[in-house]
Amino acid sequence: MFEQFHLHSFLMNVVRLGVWLALLCIIFLPLERLLALRPRRFFSKALVQDVAYYFINGLIPSLLLAVPLAFTAMGIRALVPASMQSAVAAWPLWERIVAGMIVGEIGFYWGHRWAHKIPLLWRFHAIHHSAEKVFFLTSSRAHPIDNVFIRLCGLIPAYVLGVASPLTPNGTLVPVIVVLVATVWGFFIHANMRIRLGPLEWLVATPAFHHWHHTNSAQRDCNYASMLPWIDRLFDTHHLPKEWPSEYGIDEQLPESLAGQLLYPLRPATPVPATKPIATDA
Repeated sequence: MFEQFHLHSFLMNVVRLGVWLALLCIIFLPLERLLALRPRRFFSKALVQDVAYYFINGLIPSLLLAVPLAFTAMGIRALVPASMQSAVAAWPLWERIVAGMIVGEIGFYWGHRWAHKIPLLWRFHAIHHSAEKVFFLTSSRAHPIDNVFIRLCGLIPAYVLGVASPLTPNGTLVPVIVVLVATVWGFFIHANMRIRLGPLEWLVATPAFHHWHHTNSAQRDCNYASMLPWIDRLFDTHHLPKEWPSEYGIDEQLPESLAGQLLYPLRPATPVPATKPIATDA
């Protein structure tokens, strides 16, 4: 019975992800055709891998996160004064959601930046940046361990502040909302859409903002935030000119197969000759 329950739960999650994928296609495919930044065929050679990564990262990270988040919550309970946690827990739900979004985004920013700066983390994160054509499903093209690490960096500050806790039913609502909003926004900022939001680009991330993060040029190390670009301004990594990047991808040559890419970070690193200048944070 226990195995049947887990199989049923797994199949239901697959169905749920399939429904979400259909909705994402209904929303983004027409928009990417009408507002296309660059012409591209949806049924491309990389589509099977993109869809595979979508399901992998919809199923695996939540399983891998359960144990470290539980231990993190217990550690925070022992180290953070209970009075502070209680005071924050008494805030109205909307205040806890806003606070969770901001501190979560700051944590995400640093996790994302570390994934670019620390060689071991970059080997996992490179899979996400290997896409030479960026569109909405590129958001899911990531190694699950990379996904787990960056998500942890975003959730831990929310637990420290006390706006969320994985150990109580009420405490799970804020991180669920934060992760859900960040996930949906991730599809938007990767979309192949020539769209600008004017002054609002100071407040919220757009495809123009995030596409510069995917460029394989001298400006590649910028725009680490997923939703709040003012955080990049705060840490001097913001870059958003009027023009769009002309090239995407990475210098490394990754394996072509899905299995090879998933195993790539675990193999010994080999030096890659630099073919482009590497920018400092700007």
